Amino acid sequence: MEILKHLLDFVLHLDKHLAEIIQDYGTWTYAILFLIIFVETGVVVLPFLPGDSLLFAAGALAANPANGLSVWAVIGLLILAAVLGDTLNYHIGDFLGPRVFRENSRWLKREHLDRTQDFYHKHGAKTIIIARFIPIIRTFAPFVAGIGTMSYSRFLSYNLIGAVLWVVLLTGAGYFLGSFEWIQKNFGLLTILIILISVLPAVWEFFKARQESKRPVA
Repeated sequence: MEILKHLLDFVLHLDKHLAEIIQDYGTWTYAILFLIIFVETGVVVLPFLPGDSLLFAAGALAANPANGLSVWAVIGLLILAAVLGDTLNYHIGDFLGPRVFRENSRWLKREHLDRTQDFYHKHGAKTIIIARFIPIIRTFAPFVAGIGTMSYSRFLSYNLIGAVLWVVLLTGAGYFLGSFEWIQKNFGLLTILIILISVLPAVWEFFKARQESKRPVA
């Protein structure tokens, strides 16, 4: 509970915590931001780290020259972190897939792997790009893509597109909006709003799937 409390405090007060990190670590802040985004996208068991809100906060702080952050350096490094994170996640899924989905597994059946492969053949491109903007799903999408044996060359192209769109849009939004006084005074509220907007697509898909499952089979 104590860990969750500290994590929640960090997420809701990203602007203050990042400002403290910049003050304490200077240029090492770039490495810290890189590591957080890399782990959030690359380690499937850590999907709860801040992503969208962190990008926005980094952009907002880069807008203030006193913080000494270059918005272009932040964008470039975090695009690289997002691409490498998804790449690691993909290869973990590719490595574990054959071992996790075994014919004689009691809990995970081969048919589940086959469904995953079919899903990514049909919707892989859209899934990889859109998942960038959805917490939790962002972390699991490349892992499942690796399990489903989507070709790496195909995955990489959409990985790059998704990473560029995600980092540029959210960091850019923070950079251009962060100077407004209302944003500075209500950053915690804005963080919650960003998180809620991010999870809306997942909520919509959940309810749509439930409605479809209730429909009588013709």
